Amino acid sequence: MNATLFSDIQRLFERTYAAAGINLEDCLIDRHRCGQLSRLAGAQARELSDLARTFLRRVGDDLHIGIYYSRWLIEQLERHDPRRGVSDANIRHLIAFVEEINHAVHAALAFQRGVREIESEDFARNLELQAQVDTYLVLLLFVGFFRRSQRVSRTDRRWLRFHLFASQNPRAYSDPNLRGRYTETTQLAKHYTACLDALNSVRRIDEIRIFHSLDYAEKKQRIFALMDARRSTD
Repeated sequence: MNATLFSDIQRLFERTYAAAGINLEDCLIDRHRCGQLSRLAGAQARELSDLARTFLRRVGDDLHIGIYYSRWLIEQLERHDPRRGVSDANIRHLIAFVEEINHAVHAALAFQRGVREIESEDFARNLELQAQVDTYLVLLLFVGFFRRSQRVSRTDRRWLRFHLFASQNPRAYSDPNLRGRYTETTQLAKHYTACLDALNSVRRIDEIRIFHSLDYAEKKQRIFALMDARRSTD
């Protein structure tokens, strides 16, 4: 089941942006390999989620990707298949599932564009911000599919936004860099997705394609500009 769900989500991102040039299912790794890569990643990795992780490593002109999902996470998604509906029983698991695919797709696309500083903090924040934005949009698609009108209500949006932007606590990280990363990117994604909600579907696609092509500093500038524009029209 989840192999198909995985490929469906990868194709969705690639239709929106561009082909990653790799079948990301080939990058799935087991728990043992996850442990090895986590130890190589250093102390920060100990604070990251044990449910799902994406590992990136540059070897010359090649990008190596490893995607890990815990057996428990996969079991939860099989028990509460999001293709039959999204609810409190599977929303957090679906978020974790989608975000790792998104990290891998955008890392591959950035590498195609010539970005090589994959160990920089700005690169990590860029991937995190992009993942939160894209995951929100994917969740809207899932929820809308199960509505007779195919429209997502304000209540639906509040529920999704709570699980994406309010239910997590970045301050729980003891590492100040991780704490800062997740605090900042969550706030930026929260504001940017609110701007996206005000656009029609055609303008939204155009906007997220522009957004995706920007580096982290440019993404921040664009979000602040859109926020200022919204305030000026209120």
